[in-house]
This record gives sequence, structure tokens and C-alpha cells, in this order.
Amino acid sequence: MKIDILVAEIGSTTTVVNAFDGVNDPRPRFLGQGQAPTTVLEGDVNVGLRNAIKDLTRNLNVNNIEYNDLIATSSAAGGLKMTVHGLVYDMTVKAAKEAALGAGANIKYITAGKLRKSDLRKIQEIKPNIILIAGGVDYGERDTALYNSELIAELDLEIPVIYAGNVENHEEVKELFEGKKTELYIVENVYPKIDELNIEPTRKVIQDVFEKHIIHAPGMQKVREMVNGPIIPTPGAVMEAAKLLYEEIGDLVVIDVGGATTDVHSVTEGSEEITRILINPEPTAKRTVEGDLGVYVNMKNIVELIGKEKLAEELDVSMEELESIIMSHAPIPTTDMDKKFTERLTLHALLTAVKRHSGRLRHLYGPGGKKTLAEGKDLTNIKYIIGTGGALTRLPNRVNMLKEIALSNKGNELLPNKEAEILIDNYYIMASLGVMSKNYPEAALKLLKESLRIND
Repeated sequence: MKIDILVAEIGSTTTVVNAFDGVNDPRPRFLGQGQAPTTVLEGDVNVGLRNAIKDLTRNLNVNNIEYNDLIATSSAAGGLKMTVHGLVYDMTVKAAKEAALGAGANIKYITAGKLRKSDLRKIQEIKPNIILIAGGVDYGERDTALYNSELIAELDLEIPVIYAGNVENHEEVKELFEGKKTELYIVENVYPKIDELNIEPTRKVIQDVFEKHIIHAPGMQKVREMVNGPIIPTPGAVMEAAKLLYEEIGDLVVIDVGGATTDVHSVTEGSEEITRILINPEPTAKRTVEGDLGVYVNMKNIVELIGKEKLAEELDVSMEELESIIMSHAPIPTTDMDKKFTERLTLHALLTAVKRHSGRLRHLYGPGGKKTLAEGKDLTNIKYIIGTGGALTRLPNRVNMLKEIALSNKGNELLPNKEAEILIDNYYIMASLGVMSKNYPEAALKLLKESLRIND
């Protein structure tokens, strides 16, 4: 069987392969899916990749599969590990952090101000895939970003460094890294003026650098033997799909409750009313990842956040029965009780993650009376709430859980309202379509709308 594109999602535990055909036709088609355990720990991710393709062959009931392109997303080998170093936490550090998260990074360490010896030791211990240096608005403070660049250059690490700080430092930064093992990339300032974010150029370079250097990650050395197209971080691929869809249907938020983390991606400028009273600028496309909210790996953490007594009461079980449910909890629930338990964990994870992602109104009282200000991301203009990932595409009450976001508003939270429409990524292919959109945006958009059941 000959098809156009295979998209591999190389996860930390599972590799999934999605097959697509007719990507240059008016009606592109999603053919099916195969999966197999990821084989990073065995030293060669291609073994798991080949096994996933074999599984796809069986699922499609064909003898063999030939394909024109194999492209991929990856969160294996720790995903895209980054450290971020800026000047002021609420300004350049925040801007750099938004750029890294939006590109799909797993941020391991953040610093503000001048680096200390302990910071440098931490960077060496983490061994990030990329180091991002920012600091100073254009033609503003110069010394901190230069100081940090010099210290990182002196480490002489074989780790790519992206400089996205004050434009006046470009020549000096180039000189600091001359003759070093470190590969340097200089990008436009992520925070060129006070209250102005410019994170898209840095996001793009982060993904380009990740694609170039992913082959150095453990077990990924041979990945280019099979993958002949783009490789981008899986969360970054979801963001690409969200931005593509935003251009077509408008303001949206995408939620992915996973086994270990919960990701929230929003693409919206917010309302004019809130923008006028916003304390600090927010990016149009924003991603947050909650590392403590997962329904399998971090299941016990969510149980503690809810409280065992309350959870037992909601599930209508005894404390002993609850302990048994917790002990037997599986990555993919099969019994009715485990599904009910997983839904309760998922609901808590998604509500907590969206509230951390979104902003709120603050009322200040002074001599002139009450003044209302807004801080954080404004989601009040959201038209669509989209569920992707295993939990929010497979659990029976996924739609009702997503409706709870608007119902949970305490009045001062900048959450989507009740009119927002709920959409589900029914084929669970959003990340695959995000990386496909790099070369085939029209086909990716059509397939995305089909999976979400959006009528043209």
C-alpha cells in the first residue's frame, strides 16, 4: 500500500504512527493509527518506530506500507529541555519563558539577573538541549545579558545557545562565543520595548535548533535514517495546530490532560476592555504546562489536592474501596469505576490547569476609590474549548467536563464563558497535524476540522 505521509509521535513510553493520504487532493484522508513501545532506552528509537508501522500495517489489513514522507513529533529523551536566563522576572524572563513554552519546551531552570556559580553548576547538571539568554529592552540595560553570555560561553558546552536580548549586544555576544564548542543563534529581542512581547521569532528558532540537534539525544541518533521531514517537540506541534485553527475559526483554547502533565494552549488577544486594564502584556499564543497534574504518573498528587474523604464521597465508595481503586488504577481505564475515578482526576486537573493559565481581575482601593486591574491571560473572548490527548478524547463525560470550565468561574476569573463551544479531537491527531502543517497547511487544516467535526 502506497500512502503520502506517516506522522510519528515519539513519546517517552509509546510511539504512535498516523497515516494520511491525498494531502494534495481536495479531500485529504486520515487512514489509521499504529503504536508500539518507544525504544529510546534500548539506544535506537527506530526499533519502536518500525514496530509502530508494523502495527499500523496490521490495523489497515495490508501486507506492507510504502510512504513518501515520514515526519515526527517527539517528547522522548526528556523532550526539549531548556534553561532560560533573563534580566527582570516579570519582563524579559517572562517573555523568554513564553517563547520557550510556546515552542514546546520543558523548562528545567529559570534565572533572573546575573548568573551565580550555583546557577552555572545547575545548568551543567541539567544538560539542557538549548540555553536561552535574554535581557534588556533594545537600547536599554546591556550589562546583565553580556555578563551572562560571557559566563555561559566560558563553560564551552556543546549545547546550542540562543541570544534574544538587547540588540546592542549582538556583536559582543558573537565575539564571546567565537572559537567555542557552543553553537550560537542570535534572534530578535523577545522584549524589545516595555510592555511589548516579540516571541514568535525565538519560538521558530527554538524549533529549528531542536530539529537540528534532536539526533544527539539518547536513543535518537539514528532517527534521521527513517524520518525525512520535520521533527518538532510534541507540545510545540499542538501549538502549531492551534494557531492554524485560530486563523480559520477564531479565539480558542486547547487542553490536554495527560498521564504526567496537563498542557493548556490558548490563542486569543482577549477583549479590548480587559487589555486596557492589563498590568503586563500577554502573548497572543500562550502555553502553560502543569507538571504536578497528571492522571496516572501524578495521580496521587491530584488525589491529595482533592482530598480522599471528598473523593470517596463523590465516588460513593468507602475509604477502603477508594484505596483499592487507587492501587489498581491503570494508564488506560477499563472498568466503569476506574473510568469514573479517572474522570474525577481529569476534571480537577483541567480546571486547575486552566485557572493557572488564565488571569483574573484585581480590585485595589486607594484615595480615589476602587480601581480594577487585570493580570494574566484573558480567555473571556474564547469561542471554542478543544479537548485533545487520551483523557479528553476517550473518557465518556469529556464534553461535560470541559463545560465545567465556564461554570467554575468565581466571578473575578478571566475564563471562557458559557457560550464557548466544546470541540473534541476525535481522532486524537492534533499534534500530528501540527507538524504536518509545516509543509501541508491546507491539508492539515481540513483534517483538523474533520477530527473536530467542524462543518465547512
